[in-house]
Amino acid sequence: MTPRPESSGSRPKGTAGEKIPEQPTAAQQKSATKKTAVPKQGAAKKAAPAKATAKKAAAAKTTVGKTVAKKAATKKAAAEKTAVEQPAAGTATAKKTAAKKAAVKKSAAKKATTVKATAARTTAVKAAASKSTAAETVAGKAAAAKSPAAKTTAKKAPAKKAGTAERAAATTTGAEAVAKKATPAKATAKKAAAKKTATATSTVAESPAKKTTAGKASADEAVAKKSAAKKAPARKAPARKAPAGQAPAGDAGSAQVVPPEMEVAVSPAVDAVDRERLLAGTHHAPHSVLGAHPVPGGIAFRAFRPYALSVTVVSGELRAELHNDGEGFFSGLLPLREVPAYRLIVEYEGTVLETEDAYRFLPTLGDLDLHLIGEGRHEELWTALGAHPTTHEGVTGTRFAVWAPNARGVRVTGTFNFWDGTGHVMRSLGSSGVWELFLPDVGEGELYKFEITRPDGSKTQRADPMARRTEVPPATSSVITSSEYEWGDAEWLARRAEAPAHEAPFSVYEIHLPSWRPGLTYRQLAEQLPGYVKNLGFTHVELMPVAEHPFGGSWGYQVTGFYAPTARLGTPDDFRYLVDSLHRAGIGVLMDWVPAHFPRDDWALAEFDGRPLYEHEDPLRAAHPDWGTLEFDFGRNEVRNFLVANAVYWCEEFHIDGLRVDAVASMLYLDYSREPGQWTPNEHGGRENLDAVAFLQEMNATVYRRVPGVVTIAEESTAWDGVTRATHHKGPSGFGGLGFGLKWNMGWMHDSLQYMSHEPVHRKYHHGEMTFSMVYAYSENYVLPISHDEVVHGKRSLVSKMPGDWWQQRAGVRSYLGFMWAHPGKQLLFMGQEFAQGAEWSEAHGPDWWLLDPGYGAEPDHRGVRDLVRDLNTVYRATPALWRLDTDPAGFEWIVGDAADDNVLAFLRLDPEGVPVLAVSNFAPVTRQDYRLGVPDDVPAWHEALNTDAARYGGSDVINPDPVKPEPQPWHGRPASIRLTLPPLATVWLRPA
Repeated sequence: MTPRPESSGSRPKGTAGEKIPEQPTAAQQKSATKKTAVPKQGAAKKAAPAKATAKKAAAAKTTVGKTVAKKAATKKAAAEKTAVEQPAAGTATAKKTAAKKAAVKKSAAKKATTVKATAARTTAVKAAASKSTAAETVAGKAAAAKSPAAKTTAKKAPAKKAGTAERAAATTTGAEAVAKKATPAKATAKKAAAKKTATATSTVAESPAKKTTAGKASADEAVAKKSAAKKAPARKAPARKAPAGQAPAGDAGSAQVVPPEMEVAVSPAVDAVDRERLLAGTHHAPHSVLGAHPVPGGIAFRAFRPYALSVTVVSGELRAELHNDGEGFFSGLLPLREVPAYRLIVEYEGTVLETEDAYRFLPTLGDLDLHLIGEGRHEELWTALGAHPTTHEGVTGTRFAVWAPNARGVRVTGTFNFWDGTGHVMRSLGSSGVWELFLPDVGEGELYKFEITRPDGSKTQRADPMARRTEVPPATSSVITSSEYEWGDAEWLARRAEAPAHEAPFSVYEIHLPSWRPGLTYRQLAEQLPGYVKNLGFTHVELMPVAEHPFGGSWGYQVTGFYAPTARLGTPDDFRYLVDSLHRAGIGVLMDWVPAHFPRDDWALAEFDGRPLYEHEDPLRAAHPDWGTLEFDFGRNEVRNFLVANAVYWCEEFHIDGLRVDAVASMLYLDYSREPGQWTPNEHGGRENLDAVAFLQEMNATVYRRVPGVVTIAEESTAWDGVTRATHHKGPSGFGGLGFGLKWNMGWMHDSLQYMSHEPVHRKYHHGEMTFSMVYAYSENYVLPISHDEVVHGKRSLVSKMPGDWWQQRAGVRSYLGFMWAHPGKQLLFMGQEFAQGAEWSEAHGPDWWLLDPGYGAEPDHRGVRDLVRDLNTVYRATPALWRLDTDPAGFEWIVGDAADDNVLAFLRLDPEGVPVLAVSNFAPVTRQDYRLGVPDDVPAWHEALNTDAARYGGSDVINPDPVKPEPQPWHGRPASIRLTLPPLATVWLRPA
């Protein structure tokens, strides 16, 4: 975590350029004398190191101070006397030299007086003089003591053979060293170019047995400020031979120190351009600037820690405090040969944290991931994007990745940085549009969002489109999560692929989880729902959208968190527990899935990175005219990938057995709910949305290939050809099939409910509404749905749609359900309708369970209907004729379909072996005695398998208790016939005795 202090200003601390004591090795203890840097004012030049045994006087040699070299433990090393300047507090004694001075020019960009210093000359190289503003030099400090700084203005001198001087501003901190002039020793007549050098303070941890001061490392400190133009290129100084008897520098912990021969001048500070972009959150490659990087002369360490007071690099026994460059930037140059493994100690107001540097890690996404994302073929997209707790390069933390190709910059913000993402800038991974960052020490349960800088420079905070857990609405943050759930449904998964859904019993109980038992969590529902559904005999439950949605009144059909189960009821693992419990009870789990559109919330997907991204760029194509939402751009690879992977995600990660795809018709047609002039034809001049067709085909093909035993179901209300046809089989329209397993039969639902709503005396004029469905019954693989849509918004509940008094209404529901379960196709019934709830469904309070309270007077009426539903499912599952050939015309034969005056329908259902079930429905409120029906002559007798008018269901108990034997009298085109007593407003099932 990053505590935020009251002030972000720096405080006087040891800065880059201070002494770097080293732990001496045995070789060093026996070596010759060591060099010590002498800061100079004006033309700063490095004095040639004098040997302890024979020092030669040079014309330019100046003794500035003294430094006493401590003897090593072996007491064999020769001490080197080096002139060291020790500045007094607030004073500076300038010593003028006879050497030529480098010319100093004033900065035209800044037009301000700056403190300048010329660079040191080295041998064998000529270069242009590089101006450095206020070059800081700290020398003569003891290991623990710091001397006050004093500013000294360098004098100007003409530069000899100077090239074009490049300007670079420098920042002077509160602890500046005194700049002094010195006369350099004469070299071989060639002058070196001026160079900037900044060296971090290095403190080597000493041995517990014996502490030895190895000496002072030489460095000319240069603190970088914003550059007026471009940064002067750093060049290596020619290597010089070490004085006789001097050993190479030893290791500091695991870090290898650069030998003193390698003298360079390069500023480790972040330059002005990068600095500005990092502060603005628009840097696309922060890892190329921050972290540790090899540079001439060593390793440059740079950290961006807003509000920090100090930052120290720790590597083994090496401890180096970085220079505070202001505005949260810290830098330093350490004389190391290679980048070591290191950590950062960050001091804030009132606390100190030791942590890994987020900008020292390689990307967590590989080239294959990025290639698949760009191609739109990453079928496990949720494993690449989003937030994932992980161990990366041996360090635990969380990796973040988000697709935002139009963003100028992206930062991660969350509870771990107090919702200030300034210091957590993500990097762009090439042309993929993906931004990535690994944050050490950030784990599960933390809230987060992405702070995106739009193309116009404005900023927006967005929830993660790939978030696998969210806050409880109305809160909108994403939550870092990982699953530890251990499934117990292996037996179910192995068995579910034994038969395709359209050739197996398939009876669905549709449920809205938040309102089925209001107030229950996923785990509490797991204790009640499986038992209830199993008792009623349903084979599956269908969950209205579980994916996170901000507005409960949308029932989940306006999704913002496509990869997260709603947090209203618990965690993702809690939802897994519910699915697992249903599977262990032998119940399949279907889920409503909404890939057609998404809401316009400004924290979610709408114009995610400042421009249309998930939605179509054409406003006419993007806006959904019915719901005020936005439609997905199915033609964009990454968007299509987002949705296809999402379908796979729910099936693989949550063991969902099927997806009921919502609003397919609105996806298929460009002119859906649009007037002329509000839509643009496709490339062929038609109204079909070719992109949506391709998406649905790919989604279905991918899901069926990856997850055996699942089923996809289309809510498609038009006559689109081939909804449940295989994608590689082209139909008359020239399109391959969409590839769904099943399709909701919206026509049957509308027509049959319309028929049942008429008074029985008028039904004969609408008889075709009950028979027309058989004209197209085998054009697709159908589900007969009495869904939530039919019992809300003034449509009334199922029982309330029926005409007549309370008895007739309940009888009408019972007869209708008996007809529905016998009709070709699978069945779906919405919660509350199984016990004839009279009120419309409301997501606020759910089903009226009190109707089943034994203390309620009409409880037997409602319980009777529920008992019927249980028996319908029981007989249905045990009778293959009712489901085995649902999609094959050989499984259905009309007995009588034209008895409109009688309001009677009768038909046979057959299994593959030809074993029949006779279903007869009387939708008139009168009993019909000895009603003759033609039947096959190969069945010796028929007996009632189910009668919806039975007394235990609340009926009048008009039944056929004894087996009914056929008579040789032909009827309805059959060689034999039977006479039945048809109860009023009832359906009777008979099967061979």
